[in-house]
Amino acid sequence: MHRCASGTPRATHHARGATKHNARLPNYRSRPSGAVRRSCPRGGVHADFFHCVLTVEGEMRVYAGMDPALPLREVATYTRRVEALGFDGIRIPESIHDALMVATLVVEHSVKLQVGTGVMLAFPRSPMVVALAAWDLQALSGGRFVLGLGSQVRGNMIGRFSGSWAPPVPRMRDYIASLRAIWAAFQSGSPLTHRSEHYTFTRLQPLFNPGPIEFPHIPIALGAVNPGMCRLAGGSVEELITHPTNSSRDYLQKVVLPSLREGSADAVAASVSLTAMVPLITASSLQQLDLERGRQRRLFAQLFSTPNYGFTLKALGWQEVGERLHQLSKRGCWAEMEALITDEMLDAIAPAALHDEIADALLHRYVNTADALLLMPPDTPIHDDALRAVIAALRAG
Repeated sequence: MHRCASGTPRATHHARGATKHNARLPNYRSRPSGAVRRSCPRGGVHADFFHCVLTVEGEMRVYAGMDPALPLREVATYTRRVEALGFDGIRIPESIHDALMVATLVVEHSVKLQVGTGVMLAFPRSPMVVALAAWDLQALSGGRFVLGLGSQVRGNMIGRFSGSWAPPVPRMRDYIASLRAIWAAFQSGSPLTHRSEHYTFTRLQPLFNPGPIEFPHIPIALGAVNPGMCRLAGGSVEELITHPTNSSRDYLQKVVLPSLREGSADAVAASVSLTAMVPLITASSLQQLDLERGRQRRLFAQLFSTPNYGFTLKALGWQEVGERLHQLSKRGCWAEMEALITDEMLDAIAPAALHDEIADALLHRYVNTADALLLMPPDTPIHDDALRAVIAALRAG
């Protein structure tokens, strides 16, 4: 049995997490070419929450996240709660439930919410399968669907999904192009002819073509952590969604925004909405705030032990911490890992303040940097009145 420096035995560890209407989605590409961010007006915030939004086209939009472990039987109730609170939309993660199945439930039990996967794993699925499901969701929702896509690490692609592995950026570029080619064939009825390095589609008989829909443009969002995927987002999709590990203001300004601009340099009228999934630390008392800081410290110790999430640490000068975390994780030394996340690191990555001060802390950090911030409502509705006021204030600007 391997032992950690503290003498504790190696232990296993498990972590858990994120009718027809004419409510069109915001026009993500109406900003001037090359614009990848917009300043956001100030608004008051007061509630227990984990992630939030400010956004596109000069107005604030607020989106709710969802617990990835939320039982399917509770999705309808949660959706109605989110809509009653005044959120503009909802983002659906994917870890233990199929995000497209959950999105169908959310669409069915909502009226105005913008419904998006945030994000769904692309590579285990054929682009044709995803294109059909997204087409149905766009039709069912009356134009309220956003398809959020993400890649996956090599170990999961091979060991968890029994799939093939290829460098994710070129493969995702081909995946996005395939989706758009398939959707164009659905809408126009033209023959489907799309060939790329990773995907080839040359057959779509009339029997298998679902035909045109009222809102055929389906916005695509891309989950991105490293510069390569951010550059791809800059020229290929309508929105980039960060991970909590790469949502610090410094990382956004030093890595994400320059990469988006670089990727959009050759795109026609390209402008990408930047949504930062921000890991907030907030509470009603200083004592509770300290407990929340400890919880977030433990989570970061786990997340940053994964080399793929180490870009933030490297950009901020803490690369050796990530390497040490990775080595400790392989030995199951979770307590020692937590101690490596210093207060300085925690403050740089996760805004922290009491409830009545978190709005200023959040806006001070992200205004003029991010277009949107993703908000996770509390598990229980005890703070819903305060949260409703927050959402109204943000939307009012």
